[in-house]
Amino acid sequence: MISNEVFNSPCKHPNGLQWTEKGLYVIDQELDDIYVLDERGNINSKIETITENGSGITVGDGYIWTASNGRTQARPFKNTDTHKNIIYKLDIKSGKFIDSFPTPDGGGVHGLEWDNGIIWVTAFNPKAIYKINSKNYQIEAKFLVDEDRLHGLARHDNGIWCAHTSNKKIIKYDINNGSIVEEIQLDKDDPYPHGMSIKNNKIWICDANFGGKQHSNTLMGKASFNTIQL
Repeated sequence: MISNEVFNSPCKHPNGLQWTEKGLYVIDQELDDIYVLDERGNINSKIETITENGSGITVGDGYIWTASNGRTQARPFKNTDTHKNIIYKLDIKSGKFIDSFPTPDGGGVHGLEWDNGIIWVTAFNPKAIYKINSKNYQIEAKFLVDEDRLHGLARHDNGIWCAHTSNKKIIKYDINNGSIVEEIQLDKDDPYPHGMSIKNNKIWICDANFGGKQHSNTLMGKASFNTIQL
């Protein structure tokens, strides 16, 4: 089901993915930089950001949107750190601050996905996926989910895929009512899905491997990128 590793990670802890026509955007949870990679994993560009404890990432309306998860434990503090749970709107070239809005539940956020003016956002209290207007940041809808640890998101057809990291499960939810359309259960020895994106009918996942846990497809201290054919 899952492929061997596609290419090496440009950073220790890739924790969010977004494919665009310009390449694969990857956010590093450790240093909060963004890498833009080509299809072979070569680095086209690197962007520094004010994100803190970065997780989800998406690209839309000419901007980068990042999930900032409060107090970082992986790097020294910066004077731009807020220690708050925020979704940032950043300049796509420079990574400079444009705007921000709080997470729907005030807590951590791991998954973001652009969808034609809408940003889909994960939340933990309650466990839910929110539909947020990107212009005024108002919540337009939400649906609750049962699975734990919501992470990467990817829109596809009539649904939205969500990676549930702890259970190594990827679920496609109907965007209208939140019902389960399809499930992919990864094997026990597969990587833990963190960031996620879809390109050419393949789900791309990255394993942040934070703390250097050993998995079958990743060596100690080495993150992985893998694909799943839809």
